[in-house]
Amino acid sequence: MEIFKYLEKYDYEQVVFCQDKTSGLKAIIAIHDTTLGPALGGARMWSYASEEQAIEDALRLARGMTYKNAAAGLNLGGGKTVIIGDPFKDKNEEMFRALGRFIQGLNGRYITAEDVGTTVTDMDLIHEETDYVTGISPSFGSSGNPSPVTAYGVYLGMKAAAKEAFGTDSLQDRTIAVQGLGNVAYTLCEYLYNEGAKLVVTDINKNAVERVVNDFNAVAVDPGDIYSQDVDIFAPCALGAIINDETIPQLKAKVIAGSANNQLKDSAHGDLIHKMGIVYAPDYVINAGGVINVADELYGYNRERAMKRVEAIYDSISKIFEISKRDKIPTYLAANRLAEERIERISKSRSQFLKNGKNILNGR
Repeated sequence: MEIFKYLEKYDYEQVVFCQDKTSGLKAIIAIHDTTLGPALGGARMWSYASEEQAIEDALRLARGMTYKNAAAGLNLGGGKTVIIGDPFKDKNEEMFRALGRFIQGLNGRYITAEDVGTTVTDMDLIHEETDYVTGISPSFGSSGNPSPVTAYGVYLGMKAAAKEAFGTDSLQDRTIAVQGLGNVAYTLCEYLYNEGAKLVVTDINKNAVERVVNDFNAVAVDPGDIYSQDVDIFAPCALGAIINDETIPQLKAKVIAGSANNQLKDSAHGDLIHKMGIVYAPDYVINAGGVINVADELYGYNRERAMKRVEAIYDSISKIFEISKRDKIPTYLAANRLAEERIERISKSRSQFLKNGKNILNGR
């Protein structure tokens, strides 16, 4: 990987390599863009096959956070940390405290949070060394488990998508297929059930399926059969890359709206479902409730204020549909455009401000 060519291509600002011999820490902090504010993005711990794979993941995830935060209307840029190691075997207190010191050294340019392979406990250890961390224990004044808030945002985004597809945002009597029944999806199912939707669900975890069937009168199907169900809405809430060449021909749903990350295997699949007339709510916009929630911690967490901002996901999804129709592009591209237009506006405003300030100093 020619790293500087990659950084130039996607306009990254900074990459920091962090090594601590005592704890075994090997981490990469990638900062993509801070036009809107400090870069916010979680710390992921994973057993990468190679250092190059870890670097690529950090860069890809950091850029994704720029778009996610911008589209969510947050005054935050995009960044990410990846820690090379097995999250079940290699963790120790010294590792996360060392990472906290590296983050503190960035002096607020980057703020971290929980991600795949890390926990609230890990964030508390980072917090011992820096204030530039969110998602810490509620005893420190944080927001706690973000799953219910993420689910609420997905629910609202799904309603916006339903309005685009069916002319009304009511989900009463709509049949919705939910793939994956983790914490976010369980709460989503509760919202849908309470509104009167009919649920078809699947998960490889039989206990999770049984719980949703019993609590919300859902119909269970085998994992491989979820795509072909005769439903109004398909909600991917588990794996990424599930909108692909094999699954698209099976889909009967008019709407795709769920919490899973990276739902499109390739951009071509976004083009294809757009041509088929399927209304797709881009994943990084509809599932932004969690990051909106933890971002509120930066102001002194206020749940009412955070939930108010999460409610804006409905409007963001609606705006994406407007851009899609205006520019005659698929919604995944419209989501990117929504984020890019906001970043460009702020960048131009900042440049003009600096220019005016320089003119004043020069007596013009």
